[in-house]
Amino acid sequence: MRWILFIIAYIFFVVYGYQAIKTLTKNKWYYYAFLAIGFVVVGNFLFQFVGASKGRVMSPPKNEALGYLLAFMSFGMVLIPILMGEDILRFFTGIYHKYSPSEKNFHVPSRRKFVSQMALGLAAIPFSSLLYGMFKGKYDFRVLTYTLHFDDLPAAFDGYRITQISDIHSGSFDDREKIEYAVDLVNQQQSDAIFFTGDMVNNRSSEMIPWMDVFDKLKAKDGKYSILGNHDYGDYFYWDSEEEKEQNFEELKQIQKDIGFDLLLNESRFIEKDGQRLAIVGVENWGRGVFIKAGDLKKAAENIDKDDFKVLMTHDPSHWEDVVIDDEYKYQLTLSGHTHGMQFGIEIPGWVKWSPIKWRYKYWAGIYKEMGQYINVNRGFGYLGYPGRVGIWPEITVIELKKGKNLS
Repeated sequence: MRWILFIIAYIFFVVYGYQAIKTLTKNKWYYYAFLAIGFVVVGNFLFQFVGASKGRVMSPPKNEALGYLLAFMSFGMVLIPILMGEDILRFFTGIYHKYSPSEKNFHVPSRRKFVSQMALGLAAIPFSSLLYGMFKGKYDFRVLTYTLHFDDLPAAFDGYRITQISDIHSGSFDDREKIEYAVDLVNQQQSDAIFFTGDMVNNRSSEMIPWMDVFDKLKAKDGKYSILGNHDYGDYFYWDSEEEKEQNFEELKQIQKDIGFDLLLNESRFIEKDGQRLAIVGVENWGRGVFIKAGDLKKAAENIDKDDFKVLMTHDPSHWEDVVIDDEYKYQLTLSGHTHGMQFGIEIPGWVKWSPIKWRYKYWAGIYKEMGQYINVNRGFGYLGYPGRVGIWPEITVIELKKGKNLS
């Protein structure tokens, strides 16, 4: 039933687009081409998603099909309110003519050409933006640098640099050269340690195998630390058995270790320097609502002291909001990801920062401070579903830890 409703809505979009183009030109090939493209887009989407695919497995062909569909539908969603508004006005104008003393005929005026021009021009903005995001935005990596000040930072770690990446989603990648460039960009930051905050794959461990030699090149003198995200557990795939799912999970954990990550499963580590130490705490995924709650903060912190300076890795920022900031231990810095910034939004530093994801997550991108504790929500390295990014670019975060108060 839902597919029937979807197809009806989609045909509605296509018909209105067809009418707008027909108003502007008498060349029938333009509107025939529009119709053909519209039906090819939806046909490819239905083939990819309604066909015999196993589970909710996202792959590059599925991503592309979804991306083109979203772009085409965004065109219709802007076009329809404008043209429908004019159609309503035309209809009531016809009613007026029918009951006018001078006419007595029901006559609906023709659609005005300038209205169709305006509607098509406005509809082209989201349409072209989504296409740009697919072809350019998804690999437009940005390095975001922050300096955070802490009174209780051990003096030996004053100026310590960490790089965070998150949400690799290797099952979506389709350009090896771009990923190699991004890994080189991470290494160019020359940070002391690298932290990966979950979602290495979309569903299956095998998605990461073609990229192992690329991510194995990530280097940091004090090591590479990682945790699991909600997609790493294989919960979004229809397995033939629980044993197969468990085997996939074990394989993914082994892959992380094989490429040099120290995977923290509700565990902690210490980085020591000049007789002082930094506590690295990593929890498994803990998410609000339907997301898996395997994270155990108490267990992860068993071997650390309350007074240690702590860097916590937890994939989902809702964990920080619901649990971490009220914990008896003070977690000076938390690193999260998960939201992707929805891969769509508007960010102009110092002026505007907006994405629809803010209606679901209070802390969705960048640095936040509550109760003397910081969190950085990384916008993500890869992408999932829509194969692109618009306004919310793939992120490599560099954080410098400084001792003392921020005097700026």
